[in-house]
Amino acid sequence: MSKVLIIAEHLNGQLNGSTAKCVTAAQALTPEAIDVVVLAADPADVAAQAAKLDGVARVIAVANPANEHAIAQVLAPQVAKLADGYSHVFGPSTTFGKDLMPCVAALLGVAQVSDVMAVEGSHTFKRPIYAGNAIVTVEAPADHTVVATVRTASWSEAGHGGSAPVENASVDAELPTHTRFVGLAAGESDRPDLQSAKRVVSGGRGVGSAENFKIIYDFADKIGAAVGASRAAVDAGYVPNEMQVGQTGKIIAPELYIAVGISGAIQHLTGIKDAGTIVAINKDADSAIFEIADIGLVGDLFKVLPELEAALG
Repeated sequence: MSKVLIIAEHLNGQLNGSTAKCVTAAQALTPEAIDVVVLAADPADVAAQAAKLDGVARVIAVANPANEHAIAQVLAPQVAKLADGYSHVFGPSTTFGKDLMPCVAALLGVAQVSDVMAVEGSHTFKRPIYAGNAIVTVEAPADHTVVATVRTASWSEAGHGGSAPVENASVDAELPTHTRFVGLAAGESDRPDLQSAKRVVSGGRGVGSAENFKIIYDFADKIGAAVGASRAAVDAGYVPNEMQVGQTGKIIAPELYIAVGISGAIQHLTGIKDAGTIVAINKDADSAIFEIADIGLVGDLFKVLPELEAALG
């Protein structure tokens, strides 16, 4: 039987929704148990949140001052030690997971399975390749621990009705002294996080300028949405690159995605194909974005958005 260890992603005492999606992916294995490990300087609050996830058998809380910041080279040796006895070790395919999980795989001497979007068997998975234009089935060796990142856009969050026990643990692992936390450079916003938001409004080259992007921000605030952008808008300097959605940006799966002034290059579509409902607003009726949109509106975004905002009251 499979036994899965999930590495919790968290920041400032809050559990990231990607962890709940990893739990859902783990449940597809019908495992004997799903455990979640929280590594932090003080893991109590995050561990309590993880304990509420449906399907979690127990939460392992590892308190260590070295874990105050999520540094892959510090966390990985501890995860590798904790992995003993588990058939699978899962982490989210987010910046956190993409940084940490390859280090864990290297320490365990296995090849990582990346971007798991479907479980076909205990060691057989589906993952996207060629910017999501094709899906490949991969099989991991049955006699090795499976280390994998979970494509969070492909899985729903597990429910929050659980009550798993929390166990405190210490890990005897040699931690590196040559790696240290210097600082975190991150954009600050009162809007929802782009990767976990239920609603996202994105602007493209058609917005025209950084100043014009205010119309995107205003509309997003009206509907309580996160704000994203196409690569063209980022390259043009309209918005910072952390807002980029697409193959070379963030892969997202909101319930509602509104693309404004975005033509629909394949690299952008790769990042939104798992969205629930896609709405496109573009003055060019031949834009590729309309081919995948559930709702398309041909019109001038500078007229359409104010009208929609007014209609919302």
